[in-house]
Amino acid sequence: MESGSAKHMPEIAAFTMEIGLESEIPTYSGGLGVLAGDTAKGAADMGLPFSVITLVHRLGYFRQAIGADGRQSESPAPWDPDRKLEPVEPVVEVTLEGRPVRVRAWRYTIQGVHNHQVPVYFLDTDLPENRDDDRAITNHLYGGDERLRLRQEAILGIGGVRLLRALGRDQIGTFHMNEGHAALLAVELLREQGVVADSEPAALESAVEAVRKVCVFTTHTPVAAGHDRFRFKMVREVLGDEMGRLLKASGAVEDKQVNMTHLALRFARFTNGVALRHAGVSQGMFPGHAIHPITNGVHANTWIGEAQGALFDRHLPGWRKNPFILRHAVAIPTDELRAAHAESRDALFREVQRRTGRELRPDRLTMVFARRAAPYKRAALVVSRPDRLREVVRRGGPLQIIYAGKAHPRDEPGKELIRQVVRTGHDLGDDLSLVYLEDYDMKLGGLLTAGSDLWLNMPRKPLEASGTSGMKAAMNGIPSLSILDGWWIEGHVEGVTGWSVDESWQSPVDDEREFDSMVRKLEDTILPIFHRDPDGWARIMRSCIALNGAHFHCRRMLQEYVDHAFLV
Repeated sequence: MESGSAKHMPEIAAFTMEIGLESEIPTYSGGLGVLAGDTAKGAADMGLPFSVITLVHRLGYFRQAIGADGRQSESPAPWDPDRKLEPVEPVVEVTLEGRPVRVRAWRYTIQGVHNHQVPVYFLDTDLPENRDDDRAITNHLYGGDERLRLRQEAILGIGGVRLLRALGRDQIGTFHMNEGHAALLAVELLREQGVVADSEPAALESAVEAVRKVCVFTTHTPVAAGHDRFRFKMVREVLGDEMGRLLKASGAVEDKQVNMTHLALRFARFTNGVALRHAGVSQGMFPGHAIHPITNGVHANTWIGEAQGALFDRHLPGWRKNPFILRHAVAIPTDELRAAHAESRDALFREVQRRTGRELRPDRLTMVFARRAAPYKRAALVVSRPDRLREVVRRGGPLQIIYAGKAHPRDEPGKELIRQVVRTGHDLGDDLSLVYLEDYDMKLGGLLTAGSDLWLNMPRKPLEASGTSGMKAAMNGIPSLSILDGWWIEGHVEGVTGWSVDESWQSPVDDEREFDSMVRKLEDTILPIFHRDPDGWARIMRSCIALNGAHFHCRRMLQEYVDHAFLV
């Protein structure tokens, strides 16, 4: 779809609590936010009539420091919207706790490959007319208590709709709710229909149906605890009695709670998960709602490394406008692919040395584990048996591991995983170099996905909804060694695009068995190919680009959204 073919498509407004556009705008915590940014960039490339609503998060997510003992500490990550964004003129109001809270916005403009522009609006309550606590609503991403979280979601959903209306955007055909954080937009749209809580049931249901016709919903979380729930009593206190009664009358209150995912499902004409497996898991979590699969994709122009991009420019002209052309990577000479990867690996090694003083060795296979330090991702499992890893190196060949990832400030089990990994790295010494890079962000992520040799992922099934870091690695020719979960069920071709840790995505979770599978693949297959068959390894790299890179990009993902969700 080029810019001209999208001219008559109804407008799409995407609402997301976080977005990753660049490292200098720290309004993201991980894959969800970076995916939102990639989606907006892809929409600009395709010429879609697309805009994004998010919050400004003036103090960012957080800066991470890791001590010698592996203890994580956090500090704010302040940034100045004035330096990156343009102020937007309208100011709107949202009533919270009985008082008006004024909301302004800032605009970030994405320029697509055909010069089409997509605006991203960052909502901001830091205005002198607001009370001090109201000015702080949009300061921290995922900070504060339950009440602050609800107030943030009200600013996002209710304030976001009101801002679009103030900008004259009255003909939006699709409101896209990215996770349940945005679900209150549906209540604002219901209020716009002119109904009240004691309207006739037929009138209320007609209004609900009118809202449903313009809303779509993407769920990303296959864990029940990851879906926001708020006590109805508190919802009424924060949003007001009429909004509370309207929520109750529309069927959004269950067991004296408002479940934001159920609210989004109630008002969505189309709901999707973010991978084939995840859609099935979500269908089991939310029976009675049709959950469709649209597997995630990433923005090729953002994530393909500089050296690999120059190589593709020579051999795959046009890939920047049409990433499906990456399919022809099978024709790239293997020696040129190895040379491009060596440039990206050197850039990564220089960054590791700058950050840590450690020198990594180019004769070792560099395996990367970079993701949020959440318990289900099992970072410590990889190094849980140091003696067995030493044996792998002796038999298979030299290996070094780079870790990166933040634990949420209140996630003590996640922080303990980081401590375990760092302690094990000290124990391994020079037998198997292990470094943990602090303050993981988009810039570091780009160096890792372009400069690693092998991408590792060990989630506890079926908790990896999709995963996108392995897609970014594949675009650069980096194979994965991964549990069969999320996107890897669809992207895995054994020995061609990488290797599976387990034999089946349906097999039960077993830490010991999965660790054994991982080390056997390393020892018997992966390390021998890497060290003794460089041409064979380069052919695997080409297959990653041609099969996975050419498919798991946001242009393909967005075309599926257009076909199934946005056009009705």
